Amino acid sequence: MPDQPQVTCVADTQAVLGEGPVWVEREQALYWVDIQSSKVFRLHDGDVRHWQTPMRVCSLAPRAKGGFVAGTEDGIFFVDLDSGRFEPIADPEADRPGNRFNDGKVDRAGRFWAGTMDDQEREAAGTLYRLDADLRCLAIDDGYRITNGPAFSPDGRRMYHSDTARQVTYVFDVDEAGNAANRREFARFTVADGFPDGMTIDAEGCLWIAFWGGWCLRRYSPDAELLQKLELPAGQITSCAFGGEGLRTLFITSARRGLKGTELARQPFSGGLFAAQVGVAGIAEVPFAG
Repeated sequence: MPDQPQVTCVADTQAVLGEGPVWVEREQALYWVDIQSSKVFRLHDGDVRHWQTPMRVCSLAPRAKGGFVAGTEDGIFFVDLDSGRFEPIADPEADRPGNRFNDGKVDRAGRFWAGTMDDQEREAAGTLYRLDADLRCLAIDDGYRITNGPAFSPDGRRMYHSDTARQVTYVFDVDEAGNAANRREFARFTVADGFPDGMTIDAEGCLWIAFWGGWCLRRYSPDAELLQKLELPAGQITSCAFGGEGLRTLFITSARRGLKGTELARQPFSGGLFAAQVGVAGIAEVPFAG
């Protein structure tokens, strides 16, 4: 495997549940969230800014028309952070008050995919949804305990998606219309590995998965061969995204939920945003088309 790159904490935000990093090309900035603290962060030219939000924002992605589309505890919204405007778009689980949205990403055709989960992480009540440009919200797959991902292959024909609690990452075939089929296991993990959390794809079509409780990211080939392990100075690693010049910096979010005393002292930068040069570039994210 390649040598271990240097990992730097570039924003010591002490997030309870840092998640959802996304590089916004038009701003040359990285955005991410602290779900539990209802905060959205931005890193731009080394400066960190944050917004307090009226609800828990769990994932967000840029819109082609400006602002963001976001999965929240109250459904899917259009968001303008500077004005504080939150416009409700879809609430497919209004009848499930114990659920919230979790991770979400835009595919290569500009559709927003986001999964829900039981906020108490007990019931297999989570569903993966797809929000199309015409704002139709469709249920794609269900029965998840903790949804995480998805990530899309460079050609958009494969989608990866995890059930973190079950320690399994799936892969689907996706057609031009956005239909996902042929779900199968991509990889299954053990307690020693940690729990597969957020993920991203690099320009070579390989999948980077963050491991909660695993102190690392792992890079897999499309055939599920382990190619690289990036060790990190925090145990609760939540997600990752490429950004920066040439999309050659891998940004990594983390959490400090439940950490205290000697355990927190062992990993003082938990909840921070990390960055590393891992020898491969990412793929420019497509904004949501709606």
